[in-house]
This record gives sequence, C-alpha cells and structure tokens, in this order.
Amino acid sequence: MQIVSAEEAVSIVKSNNRVFFQGAAMTPNLLIDTLCERYSELKNVEIIQIHTHGEAKYTQSPYTEAFHLASCFVGDNVRKGVNTIHGDYIPVFLSEIHWLFRRNILPLDVAFIQVSPPDKHGYCSLGVSVDVTLPAIQTAKKVVAQINPRVPRTHGDGIIHIKNIDFAVAMDAPIHASILGTPTDVEAIIGKHVASLVEDGATLQMGIGNIPNAVLQNLQDHKRLGIHTEMFSDGILSLVEKGIITGEDKEIKTGKIVTCFAMGTQKLYDFVDDNPIVHFKEAGYTNDTAIIRKNPKVTAINSAIEIDLTGQVCADSIGMYQYSGVGGQMDFIRGASLSEGGKPIIAMSSVTNKGISKITPFLKEGASVTTTRAHVHYVVTEYGVVNLFGKGIEQRAKALISIAHPNHREALEREARKRFDN
Repeated sequence: MQIVSAEEAVSIVKSNNRVFFQGAAMTPNLLIDTLCERYSELKNVEIIQIHTHGEAKYTQSPYTEAFHLASCFVGDNVRKGVNTIHGDYIPVFLSEIHWLFRRNILPLDVAFIQVSPPDKHGYCSLGVSVDVTLPAIQTAKKVVAQINPRVPRTHGDGIIHIKNIDFAVAMDAPIHASILGTPTDVEAIIGKHVASLVEDGATLQMGIGNIPNAVLQNLQDHKRLGIHTEMFSDGILSLVEKGIITGEDKEIKTGKIVTCFAMGTQKLYDFVDDNPIVHFKEAGYTNDTAIIRKNPKVTAINSAIEIDLTGQVCADSIGMYQYSGVGGQMDFIRGASLSEGGKPIIAMSSVTNKGISKITPFLKEGASVTTTRAHVHYVVTEYGVVNLFGKGIEQRAKALISIAHPNHREALEREARKRFDN
C-alpha cells in the first residue's frame, strides 16, 4: 500500500474504466471529488454504486462529459442525474448485486473505499458499509482507499488487508451522519399499529426513517427481540440498552445484531465501534432469503410509494420517474413470509403530502412493481391493519379501502365496482 496524494491516487482511473464507489456513511468523497476534477482528461468512465452521500458532482455538468452513472439504488443526491441521459438505474435485488461483480457481469476496474487505519495485523475495517463493498474490493482490479481514524472498526466480514490496497490517502474527518427526525402524528399512529404486530422473540428488519423510528419507540414492553436486517440506525440503541433487543431467540448468529450497513449519529458509530455483538456482513448474506427465513418470527417492515387495490406495491418509482430502488424489500418480504411465525409488513401513510391517496385503483403509468401482490401480506396505514394473504382480488380491494383515507374511500369504492361488477 502506498500513501499518496488524492491526485495521485485517482490517477489510477483511466478512460473507459468502470469504478465502484462505497456508499452510505462511508462514501469516500475526497477521492470522488478529486476524480471529478479530472473530467477534461477522461472519457466514458462508468460509476457503479448503491447509495452515496455528498454532492455527487459526477451527475452534474460539466463532469457528465466524462462520467456516466449506473446506480443499483437511487438516493436524493443522484436522483436527478439518474433520470437523465447521463445516468441510469439497474433494477436488482440488494441480495444479488454481488453476483454482478463475482460473475463478471459488471467487472470493476477500480474500487474507491474509506477504511480505518490498519490494526497490528495490517487489516483495515470497512466501517459501517460492508453491503456490496466487500464483493467489490474482492473483484476489482485496483483498490483506492481513504484511511480515516474516524471510521469505526466493526466486527464481522468487513476487512481488507493493506497489501490489497493499491493507493491510500490519509485524512481525518467525520464520516457522514444522519439525524433521526421526529415522527408526525400520522407516523406515530402507524408506528403503534406496526408495533402491535411484533411478537416477543421476533427478529426485526427495518430501515431508517420516521416510521421505523416510531415502531421502535413502541416496543418498550417487548422481550427477547433480535435484529437481522440490511441496515439500522439510532432507533435500536435504547432497546439494546434496556435489554429488549437480546437476539437470544435468533437461529442465525444467536445474540448478535446482524446487518450489512448502518447510518446514524456519532452515538451509533461509537456503539458499533469494536462491538462484538454487532456483525457486519455483506448484503449477499444479510439479504439471502434462505438465511433470513431460518430466524423465528421475522418481522420485516418496509414502505411503499403506492399500492393498487389488488396489492401490487410500487416502492421505487413515481410513474416513470426513478425515485429510489428495489433495494432489499423483496428479499425481506419473502424471507419473513417463509419464516416460522414471520410477518411481512408494508407500512405507509394513507396519503401523500399533497393529499393524494397512496392506495390507488391502478399504479401510475410506467410505475414499477417492486413487490408483487402474491408476496404482500400485512398492509398498515394510520387507519388500521389488513392482511391480504389468502384473500381474493375483490376481498383485497375491500380490505385496502378500509384503511384508505376517508376522503378517498368513496372514489376507490366506485373504481372497485367498475372492476368487479362486470
């Protein structure tokens, strides 16, 4: 491993290369921004990522003269770019992204990562973003790293030896943080409804956001909960401190919190630093349905942009506009449904911020089906909980209308009659 300047480190990238960026809290922005400054001397460099933080100059003019983004997920910093000719979205389950690298479908020339300083054995930690970074560094021809003492040293599989890093840049700066918002009244009600479905001894999967946070706030009287998830945030910390999350009933890594990435405040990063109860694994493990289903009472809590009256869930696009990505929703919805006593849950507010119903007769033109109607079981809004499993199309429509916003129920009933009264 050579410690060099950022300029020298990024010189390893050539025209027509495919470059991977580690994401979430670990986004190596110094390397990314320095690479972008080379735009006038590079052509046709493809960027592969899931979800980065930062300015994402590579999606903006004039940098798009050299860079093209092919993203496996879509965050707000690249959303505009992905929906232009300078970017694209790759529909793929989080559980399968590693195959794109390992099966040489998308061979990587260079991987940009951020790591902790090496330990006495020469191993650096990938910190709180192991996800698809591990298979990326295992298959990329060259690896370039930011070495940062602020990166937590995490337990699990997220390590790389200095001999496998080609160039490194030394830096000392906080990694990206995310502060939880305060749930709205509607989100608080949804949180209570979802929490009522969680049983003692359940294994939880949930993401970041106000609804997952509201659910966690309503689990204070639960017992023996476990975590097997693709990510978690600060919301679980108080439950760990109070002995509510113990993982003692889990089948896979009993007593351990299993995740592939984490995003939150410095308190969260301090919690995971050198903490043997938290195991960071790659997404090909955390999101493998065959592994998820072995845990008892897997309760998977996911959300939706809209759901039609038959139960089809769109969670990644607004019509033809790519808003986020498939991610791990289907991995965990399916894993939970196959788990003994499992509960796959779609939780969402009944209307958008503009008052438009999220329960609709039909998905918008061009909208993707993230989770099929055959996979959907529990649906939760602020107006209640319904279970669509085992229900026919007409029964599903009635159930979903019962938890729609009252302002929209009459119109939805009219549309349902048109469909079913023929």
